[in-house]
Amino acid sequence: MTEDAQALTSVARLLSPHCRVTGLSDGALIADWKRTRFLGMAAADVLNLVEGSPEERAELVGSLRSAGCATARRTPPADSGVGIWLRGAHLLIRTAGFGRVLRLLALAAPGYARADAPSADEVGRLKQAVRTHSRGSWLVNGDCKSEAVTSFVLLRRCGFDAVLHVGVREHPFAMHAWTESAGLCIPDSDPRGHSFTSVLAIDCWGR
Repeated sequence: MTEDAQALTSVARLLSPHCRVTGLSDGALIADWKRTRFLGMAAADVLNLVEGSPEERAELVGSLRSAGCATARRTPPADSGVGIWLRGAHLLIRTAGFGRVLRLLALAAPGYARADAPSADEVGRLKQAVRTHSRGSWLVNGDCKSEAVTSFVLLRRCGFDAVLHVGVREHPFAMHAWTESAGLCIPDSDPRGHSFTSVLAIDCWGR
């Protein structure tokens, strides 16, 4: 039973948001609600996603993508790409205002996130790249709003789940922004040891 549940979880993590998987005695049934169709998977194929060789798993994932049931995960941009996004986000915030940029996030950061969570290593590498470019740019110069927006957009565009927070503290009054994913915050949610209370959290657009 444990292996069956693990196999079904592996299938579910690969599927697009409009697809659902149900375990059957002889495999699994994938319901594609976008196209109103149902696809069957043999029990051996379901188990191969957990126990099979890398080649077997790659073939199965390729079949799901060809059928339109799975979406390929994007890879995070290179360090140079992070710098471009960071400077662009900073200029947009300076010209349009932080509030307007938050309302525009639906255009740049899709609401779809893969079911498989990002690893702490992946988010940690992005955090280091954002920090390096932010501190090394006279334009950005460690601006938390630019770092939070950039991180949120890049994580969401990779299909990762992320939440952008805007927080405040009372004494002395200050505001701070950060993005949280895989248990890490970009930038830190408590800079210089000062804690902030989140008053706005943006996950999927409209929630």
